[in-house]
Amino acid sequence: MSLAALRDAIDLLVTRPLLWLPGAACGLLSALVILMAYYAGMFFAGRIAILFALVIVWLAAITYALVRTPGLTIGAAAKEGAVQYFRLLTPVLVVIFGIFLVFFLVVGTLALTGFSPDPSMLTFLTFGVMLPSVLLTFFADCAAVFEGKKVFEALARSIEVVTINLFETLFFYLGCFLITCVVGFACFIAWTAVLADKLEPVTRLNETQYATFTPQDLVALIGTEGIWVAAACAFAAVLILFPLLVTYKACFYRTFSGTTLPIQQVTGEYDSKGRWYKY
Repeated sequence: MSLAALRDAIDLLVTRPLLWLPGAACGLLSALVILMAYYAGMFFAGRIAILFALVIVWLAAITYALVRTPGLTIGAAAKEGAVQYFRLLTPVLVVIFGIFLVFFLVVGTLALTGFSPDPSMLTFLTFGVMLPSVLLTFFADCAAVFEGKKVFEALARSIEVVTINLFETLFFYLGCFLITCVVGFACFIAWTAVLADKLEPVTRLNETQYATFTPQDLVALIGTEGIWVAAACAFAAVLILFPLLVTYKACFYRTFSGTTLPIQQVTGEYDSKGRWYKY
């Protein structure tokens, strides 16, 4: 069933080319962040990346609108994305706030008891709180868009869909991970192939030099050309991944959310005039 949703997503990407436009925009934003990090520094790039993350929510809303409504124009999809923007953003903010709240409550409780958690415990605690929260509420935006759920209803609906269709959802997460790895590895191979001459000195480093080799050394080694190639590879990767994964997510939710709808048994009878009376 998860593979069927993936096939549906691929069919939509083939039959509705407009679905690639949000991916192209997201790819441009990713490339721009890389270029700004090189030319303007990480300080400005980090703040621009936060603004771009908010734009990505709008691009996801546009993708959902194109998936939900066949024949929608890009202008109408952009308007629909603006209407649905806060429906997508609010559940994400609630989940982030809940993760931080639980984390600080646990850390604060441990501090009050005189126990000082070490970094390894904090790492375990962070993933122990964050990972289940993200996995269970991952489809809250789909519930908000496709079913018109409000914030907490969308979160509850996502948890319901995930828990009832647990194995299918795990296969979905695995599929997304494998797709990301394949596309990312292909773009990495392309990047190294283009910059093979510039990266050749790295192969001659000994263990001591490897231990002291920093990202700044890599940037100095590949130069401006390498940064532009990295931006192009990032654009290509995001161009493929964003529409594919978001469309896959929407198709998966539409397929499996119907399995959790309650079935109500209504009993009654018709009278002699054909009127229905429910018991």
